[in-house]
Amino acid sequence: MSETPSRAPVVRVPAGVRASYEVFDRRSGRVVAARATARTFRSASVVKILIALDYMDRHEVSAADRRLLVPMLRSSDDGAATEFWRRGGQRRVIERMVRKVGLEDTAPPPAEKPGFWGYTALSARDVVRMYRYLLDEAPKGQREFVLEQLRRSTPCGTDGFDQTFGIPRAVKRPWAVKQGWSGFGETPAEPCRGVRPAAWGPDLGLGRPVLHTTGVVEDRIVVVLTLHPAGTSFRAAAARITALTRQVAGV
Repeated sequence: MSETPSRAPVVRVPAGVRASYEVFDRRSGRVVAARATARTFRSASVVKILIALDYMDRHEVSAADRRLLVPMLRSSDDGAATEFWRRGGQRRVIERMVRKVGLEDTAPPPAEKPGFWGYTALSARDVVRMYRYLLDEAPKGQREFVLEQLRRSTPCGTDGFDQTFGIPRAVKRPWAVKQGWSGFGETPAEPCRGVRPAAWGPDLGLGRPVLHTTGVVEDRIVVVLTLHPAGTSFRAAAARITALTRQVAGV
């Protein structure tokens, strides 16, 4: 479990937004910013890191597997995630990774929604723990492969949503990121330039949209999870989480 921060930074959370965040400094081994770190959110695409690690832990990755894993991690491809989720036994993917990584708040999707990997529950402190496992405990081959894809995160997701909110806009490189979004519809109102939205993938909205930005920024792990009021546009939510991330990452 992460240590308690030595000081409480002044961070303004936008009105109406439920937010949790944690910043872990790997050099000092301390949490330097934190808010409601045990509060759970639906994971959206952040869970794709766990899906990838689980598959790589149990299989020798083939060229065909790489052709799915690369866009799943770089461009948040939902079709690839659904395929690995099915191969891994759905909820068993999460059950295995909870035990392996030592996660405290993470849980599989509800029993009545077994195919919806984006309904996985997770917390900011568990996402930090996931990155600490990836950086410090995962086999070298897995660590290098996953981090390479997160460093090469594409501006656009395969579903047409812009992935450059939060860390990519708020913090200068180098960084390696995995973003998450859900509840803004199956296709964006303003498609990311140069990308035609894919036709596949379940609708992960549950009435209120979520937007998450997570990743490694130099020697820090930065995790910001947000739930926005119903009807919030993707542009408005992206602006809010970017402003919040700029404050949190600057601590």
